[in-house]
Amino acid sequence: MPFVRIDTLGTDPARLDALGQAVQDALVQTLGVPPDDRFQVLTGHDGTTSTLRYDDHLGLRKDDSVVFVAITMRSGRSPELKRALYRRIAELVHERTGTPPRDVVVTVTENAPVDWSFGEGEAQYAPADAEPAGALP
Repeated sequence: MPFVRIDTLGTDPARLDALGQAVQDALVQTLGVPPDDRFQVLTGHDGTTSTLRYDDHLGLRKDDSVVFVAITMRSGRSPELKRALYRRIAELVHERTGTPPRDVVVTVTENAPVDWSFGEGEAQYAPADAEPAGALP
């Protein structure tokens, strides 16, 4: 149930779809996320009304094919699994879109089960009746 935001320059729907599928496949392959567990926001920036800014941080020169991938997911994955995820995302994005791996920037933000609601105003992974006695309101 990771929530993924992908931002890139350009608005080609086929490239956005390929990027989204590459990230989803990497999540399935490295973290065991169910294939139908997809929550993504894919945004192409046209460079005039919206754009992306980036520098050559750590000596990694970026170009106009840059892709920012922000993943929010529940905590608990090891550093090794996260490294495997980053590698697989870069590999699949390169394979499917030609984007150089140096242009794939990935961030992961972790949170707790109670930080998710999939609808109905409920925290499905942390129901209220499961909270310990004395929990703050």
